Amino acid sequence: MAKKKSKSKAGSNTIALNKKARHEYFIDDEIEAGLELQGWEVKSLREGKTNIAESYVYIRDGEAFISGMTITPLTQASTHIVANPTRVRKLLMSRKELDNLFGRINREGMTLVATSLYWSRSWAKIKIGVAKGKKLHDKRTDMKEKDWARDKARIMKSNLR
Repeated sequence: MAKKKSKSKAGSNTIALNKKARHEYFIDDEIEAGLELQGWEVKSLREGKTNIAESYVYIRDGEAFISGMTITPLTQASTHIVANPTRVRKLLMSRKELDNLFGRINREGMTLVATSLYWSRSWAKIKIGVAKGKKLHDKRTDMKEKDWARDKARIMKSNLR
């Protein structure tokens, strides 16, 4: 009896990460949102041709939008469409989540930062962090802690040998 082939995924579901966000901001809470995309954008995301490092999220008229996210168009996928790689894209969220974010931004002086872009089944999702900016001394403290953790791991590794 022949065994069925299992569908194994090559790689992870992550499309893009914003590593700079964790360095620049204290991320308090993360929320998942969908993206309103065009067909050529989905094909480019499948190829991994996107950048969310310079992107930011804002709320206008009760809807959330992401600006500055770059999706580079594929030449073979978008021949008949004039593609705008940095267009403003709408985020798909529930009314309750939008109201919560709007309140936190206005009351607490927080900002919204895109932290990661990934696939959830066949849907492109973006993780938005509710964040507060770091000062220079906070960044230095984080760097010291990171260096100490790395040195501590080296010491422990050398002691185990």
